[in-house]
Amino acid sequence: MAKFIFIYHGGKAPESEEEKAKVMDAWSEWLGSAGDTLVDGGHPLGISTTVLPGGRVENNGGANPASGYSLIEAADTDTAVAFAKQCPIFNEGGSVEIAECFDM
Repeated sequence: MAKFIFIYHGGKAPESEEEKAKVMDAWSEWLGSAGDTLVDGGHPLGISTTVLPGGRVENNGGANPASGYSLIEAADTDTAVAFAKQCPIFNEGGSVEIAECFDM
């Protein structure tokens, strides 16, 4: 099986403890449904810093800031996509970027 990183974009932070619990339950249920294929459930991310050629630094998160990540194993990209389609981030208007991770 190959490893795939899911990079989450967008979404929003819950505004109340009740909403936070609901969101966390949805994520826990979804990630739990991955079973043994879940390598790393990941974490939310803060605004990124980008180091550019010549040493220039931008602290703005880039053109499409990442808001979190997870790492799963899947037979192929289609299987990873099928799992990603159930991601709770879509409830908050976010998206999931998927890329295969290669061993070196």
